Amino acid sequence: MVNEQNKTLGALQIAIQMEIDGKEYYLKASQKSSDELGKKLLKSLATEENTHRQKFEEIYSAIRSKRAWPMTDFQPDGGKRLRTIFARAIEETGPNIKAPTTELDAIQTAMDMENKTHDFYKSQGKKAAYDAERGFYETLAAEEREHHLILLDYYEYLKDPAGWFVREEHPSLDGG
Repeated sequence: MVNEQNKTLGALQIAIQMEIDGKEYYLKASQKSSDELGKKLLKSLATEENTHRQKFEEIYSAIRSKRAWPMTDFQPDGGKRLRTIFARAIEETGPNIKAPTTELDAIQTAMDMENKTHDFYKSQGKKAAYDAERGFYETLAAEEREHHLILLDYYEYLKDPAGWFVREEHPSLDGG
């Protein structure tokens, strides 16, 4: 039991550090971003990473004192808040944006980070000793996947705003 608890605590320490690193990255990237949409999106991702870290720290403390995975009330919104920020900003910006390469590189790095975090949470969920632990990791993995998809959407928008609008807005070309 102690060995299992140590494995769980070790995984939680890794998860806490991943969330800290993610938050720091998003804050730095938002400060360097020349795009207002990018700044808002990256700051929002930093906030979400901080929320994840806090949950992990609560679980870590509970396991250290109670020796069992606690029930959590973590209810992510499935990226709805981030998508709303993205949608509002795009309405304001329109298809005439040009992204510097560094912005695209920052978003690519963020997508890679989200994928690695997703994979870690999925693997932890598969190894989970408790149903609550499994459910928590699966929920977080889904949220990290959603972060990746939102970043991918933003990346595609930055690369080709006009093409993104055609694809996403499905305009009708009726010729008349």
